[in-house]
Amino acid sequence: MIVIEVVFWIAVGLLVYTHVGYPLLLLVLSRGRRLDPAAALAGEPPPVTLIVAAHDEEEVIERWVSGALALDYPPERLEIVVACDGCSDGTASRARAAGAHRVHELERGGKVAALNAAVADASGEVVAFSDANAVWEPDALRLLVARLASDGVGYVCGRVTFTAPAGAENQEGLYWRYEMAVRGMESALGGITAGNGAINAVRREAFIELAPERGQDISLPFELAKRGWRSVYEPRARASEPMAATIEGEFRRKRRMMAGAWNTILRTGLLSPRGYSPMYALEIYSHRFLRYATPILHLVALGANIALAGSGAIYVVTLALQLAFLAAALLARVVPWRPLLLARYYAAVTASSAVGLWDLLRHGVPRTWESVEGTR
Repeated sequence: MIVIEVVFWIAVGLLVYTHVGYPLLLLVLSRGRRLDPAAALAGEPPPVTLIVAAHDEEEVIERWVSGALALDYPPERLEIVVACDGCSDGTASRARAAGAHRVHELERGGKVAALNAAVADASGEVVAFSDANAVWEPDALRLLVARLASDGVGYVCGRVTFTAPAGAENQEGLYWRYEMAVRGMESALGGITAGNGAINAVRREAFIELAPERGQDISLPFELAKRGWRSVYEPRARASEPMAATIEGEFRRKRRMMAGAWNTILRTGLLSPRGYSPMYALEIYSHRFLRYATPILHLVALGANIALAGSGAIYVVTLALQLAFLAAALLARVVPWRPLLLARYYAAVTASSAVGLWDLLRHGVPRTWESVEGTR
């Protein structure tokens, strides 16, 4: 019984640490070490290639290209590229009509394969990436490029805000604000451990061509860290993007993402500390490994708690708390009260990590993607 108690408290301790203790630790360590705002670009800004990978995005691609052309960046130094990943609709023709400088019509190979092909043909000293349904603020590209001008910085991501229809039950926006706060503190210390696909940029010399089953968001920051580059967060470079209105839609999106994330964690050297600074290693294990292992920790805590239910009042209370949380998540389906919706969102996201791992073990990582109810 002592062994079960030890296992229970370790699981609970790790859950509390990864969600609460780790951000508090970052808060203490990052005091006085905030990154200075990106300086204004001095002299002639570098040429930039802005790339979007698109699969059947005819409904939004014209808006995206028009928005990219309207960015506050010298037009003669900005190349707009659309990489069509096996599009079967009018995405390519509409992108050309909207003014894209280059449109690649590729066989279906997945987002990363499309981005690799586009970067191989890019002319910019900086390559920037966006989602087709993301809308950048006019100064976003200048701010990203200015951050890359800092010594040793190879990758930068901006800040994404989400738009949702009135009455949307998905609580992703609240979680993302928490995530961005953590990302800002990591940026001031060892560097960020993941970016986002909606708004990011990398020095051309630092870019790494990834295998098609990998994701840029989670792979580039740690791969660059092993090569001596820093990856940082620039919160003033902003973009907006629609999110899934329902928690079911968010679950489907994250399930697909988590299969790729687990593949990166388990099969690509992310957990190897070789090449990391001690601070960056702490961030990787705390923010990536433990965060994604949350469903396993919850199952261990619940199973051990059931076995310990007759061993004292404390275990009756902890079991009651766990069961109450699960009940709250279930109740949110019929009572859309904000605290209940938050419980349901957390349960769905946690479950998506477990199901994503299961999908990886059974089927591997899908290289291609389909439109979903909201994307990041």
